[in-house]
Amino acid sequence: MAETDQDRKARLDALEAKLAEKRVSDAPKRHQDEHHSQVQMAWRMVIELVAGLGIGLGMGYGLDLVLGTSPWLMIIFVLLGFAAGVKTMMRTAREMQVPETSGDETERN
Repeated sequence: MAETDQDRKARLDALEAKLAEKRVSDAPKRHQDEHHSQVQMAWRMVIELVAGLGIGLGMGYGLDLVLGTSPWLMIIFVLLGFAAGVKTMMRTAREMQVPETSGDETERN
């Protein structure tokens, strides 16, 4: 039995439809789609800010003890730690807003 071109095309189309369906069902979830991912990102941002403040406080306090400049270096380093924490938080917020890149963008235009 010889297959005609139409039979081959029909089988190929059926196979492509099955593959497309499988790709959609097995597609990895975006990070935002995970359960509680927004809460996890919020806690991450809070921890980044507190860590920056804590490191700045520790460094400033330690330098104040060694150099005897109390409380000036502690104040300066707390402010620097706060700035570093906010910068890290902003980087995390930017990371959260990166749109999903897929092949669908060309179809939208």
